[in-house]
Amino acid sequence: KMNFERVKVDVVGRVGVLTLNHPEVMNAVSPEMLGGLMSAMTHIERPDAGIRALVLTGTGRGFCAGANLAGGPSSGAFKPEERDAGAALETMYHPFLRRLRNLKVPLITAVNGAAAGVGMSFAVMGDMILASKSAYFLQAFRRIGLVPDGGSTWLLPRLVGSARAKE
Repeated sequence: KMNFERVKVDVVGRVGVLTLNHPEVMNAVSPEMLGGLMSAMTHIERPDAGIRALVLTGTGRGFCAGANLAGGPSSGAFKPEERDAGAALETMYHPFLRRLRNLKVPLITAVNGAAAGVGMSFAVMGDMILASKSAYFLQAFRRIGLVPDGGSTWLLPRLVGSARAKE
């Protein structure tokens, strides 16, 4: 077992389990968590790690509730000066999503509870997506006047069809 910032990695046989680990906020993504994810991926991608498949999941009652935009100083939330959505996507989210996409081993996402916003993007990156009975997928961007992020505009129509994705 290896612990990174708000993320942990377990290896069972030759399967790596990458777990989002901030259940107090339903694993909402913070800058710290993104740093932990990148460090964990560096460990997972090492040839000597021997990992032949990767499972991505979340601790607690939610897979990932999206970006952590709310909360106090200890919440790990994005600070107002860090809320430039375009810059955050280009410098933090997209590099992680590209690493998932370019992974040399199969990626299985095990979704429990909410997969919302960028959390849904993480979930649908899987080569195989396993959803528990409690799982739900949410693109709430239209409710707040934003375009979906994290690759959702490309991934979603390919998974569910154009009409359903637009809905």
